[in-house]
Amino acid sequence: MELTDFQVCDRDIDDEILTQYLNAEAIAVDTETMGLLPWRDRLCLVQLCDPQGRVTAIRIAKGQESAPNLQKLMEASHILKVFHFARFDIATLRYHLDIQVLPIFCTKIASKLARTYTNRHGLKDLIQELEQVELDKSAQSSDWGNAASLSDQQLRYAANDVRYLLSAQQKLVAMLEREDRLELAQACFECLPTIVTLDLLQFKDIFEH
Repeated sequence: MELTDFQVCDRDIDDEILTQYLNAEAIAVDTETMGLLPWRDRLCLVQLCDPQGRVTAIRIAKGQESAPNLQKLMEASHILKVFHFARFDIATLRYHLDIQVLPIFCTKIASKLARTYTNRHGLKDLIQELEQVELDKSAQSSDWGNAASLSDQQLRYAANDVRYLLSAQQKLVAMLEREDRLELAQACFECLPTIVTLDLLQFKDIFEH
């Protein structure tokens, strides 16, 4: 994929980009952070992709506490937000930018409910099977904090993490419907905001004996 296929914004999307995305029925979303603990590790990048293949990467500044246009998009009730492992992304968006993401579809949860013939539910394996595309994950563990100097490899990685997600989501919905598990998946997605609240309060295993 050529880098000209997407654009990079600083701090937030502008009004024109917001208007384009608000016309979508679904948006693929991903985040890049300095680590896996929202209260310790800052949010560096948010990536978006709509059904027309428009990809936008938003560089989040150190100490930034809001992104009003991004928040309007993420909280728009008529747009489905599709993530892979939504639990982490919606937690980091809430913790750092006070964004309450709804409605939600998680392709990792959907994969675990639909693709019970495998235990390989990472994004790379999912996209390899459903889209016949091999993602380059070599930039996964890299320094996203220097947003002004992200490499071409990092930008390609960030773009590809959302580029194929909506197509994969549609295929997973078809599988879930076929196996009579779509309602169960929807119920799981609806639980995610509560699970994220527990995660951010650092509660663990409260459903165990």
